[in-house]
Amino acid sequence: MRSDSTPGHEPEKSGPEESESDKSGTGESQQIFQHGHGHSHGHSGGPAPLGPLAARVVVALLVLIAILVAIGAAVLWPGPQRVDVPLPFQTATGEAVETEAGTVIESGIGPCGSPDATMVFSGGPQPPPGVGYECFRAVISIDSGADAGMLTLFEHVPGPGQPDLQPGDSLRLVRGTDATGLTRYGFYDYERGVPLTLLALAFAAIVILVARWRGFRALLGILVAFLVLVMFVLPALLDGKSAVPVALVGGAMILYTALYLAHGVNLRTSSALLGTLASLALAAILSWLAIEALTLTGLSEEQNTQIQAYLQHVSISGLLLAGFIIGSLGVLNDVTITQAATAFELSRLEPEASRSQVFGATMRVGRDHIASTVYTLVLAYAGSALPLLLLFSVAGRSLGDVITSEIVAIELARSFVGGIALTLSVPLTSFIAVLLARPPGYATVEAS
Repeated sequence: MRSDSTPGHEPEKSGPEESESDKSGTGESQQIFQHGHGHSHGHSGGPAPLGPLAARVVVALLVLIAILVAIGAAVLWPGPQRVDVPLPFQTATGEAVETEAGTVIESGIGPCGSPDATMVFSGGPQPPPGVGYECFRAVISIDSGADAGMLTLFEHVPGPGQPDLQPGDSLRLVRGTDATGLTRYGFYDYERGVPLTLLALAFAAIVILVARWRGFRALLGILVAFLVLVMFVLPALLDGKSAVPVALVGGAMILYTALYLAHGVNLRTSSALLGTLASLALAAILSWLAIEALTLTGLSEEQNTQIQAYLQHVSISGLLLAGFIIGSLGVLNDVTITQAATAFELSRLEPEASRSQVFGATMRVGRDHIASTVYTLVLAYAGSALPLLLLFSVAGRSLGDVITSEIVAIELARSFVGGIALTLSVPLTSFIAVLLARPPGYATVEAS
């Protein structure tokens, strides 16, 4: 593991040609530190060497935690399993839903009751056998699968919740077989693969263009996080494993990989990682206390109710707890990396500053970060709950009833737990980073 400073290294003296940016940088750092008087420093010639003991302790702790995470992953790793498809996601024959690509050819209001509705045909749909009511009709071209090149017909009464299909719309069609063995199609969703892929490519391109190699490594970290969730966390929960250790082990696996990939293998990243891991454990404890104290069941959300009905071996409260823990990873990572980088950068800019001065300056930056991140966290959850809050407002319910309802209480608890964890991560990570950037032996001595 490389260090961010070289022990014993003396920086070159700047001559008269010292740049204006160097001068301004030194002036700004002096204002940040607010030096006291009557002291001289033992390492006035340049940056203090890294504390060997502090570095060994941090590295040893991270290695020990990594070993425990590896053991936990081996114990919790899901075995080969086959889970029956839950009833809401089955076809008429009990199989998993299959989807195909489709395109709307024509749509409009017309007589309902065509024998070709949901069936496969070519040419035009057959008219209704008698005089019936009018409804919305859409002729769909099937673009993939065994029936590619054929047509199908959708009919429905216009109203809330029904798709407004227009010619040219790209769709995903659900394909199934009825009790008589005939293939039928239905509306599944709009096709979003192409625009979503273009948006993802634009995101990746801009990140790499601005952040360059580090941005590319950050994208690799996102990929690893997704793989951990898909290959370990979700299968382990489906396997009936306890949600808390699964979330902690999965979260630690994501943090080890993502932080070192994005920020490099060095003591600066290691201090942020140790602070994040400690804050993650704190978030797990706080999440458990919040769920128990508030009696949060998770059953206010429809998908959790379906899980309880069809996947009874999966704990809903455990799933809710795992969501709290995993959801805190991103914001904790953001705060701890910033604090570690601030401590190391201030130490480099002001080599004569003591540990207490570096810590104080780092905390001043951290307080601003806490203030901005906390309301960002709360507003993000509030924004996602706007439709629900709108329904509550028109229902005439009191503010107290709205806030204490489970579906709102879950988001509030998630915000509060995340806010407490990220706030406490600031002094914790700052302390660890300052120990590495300013070792315990580096202290001011009274001037004689």
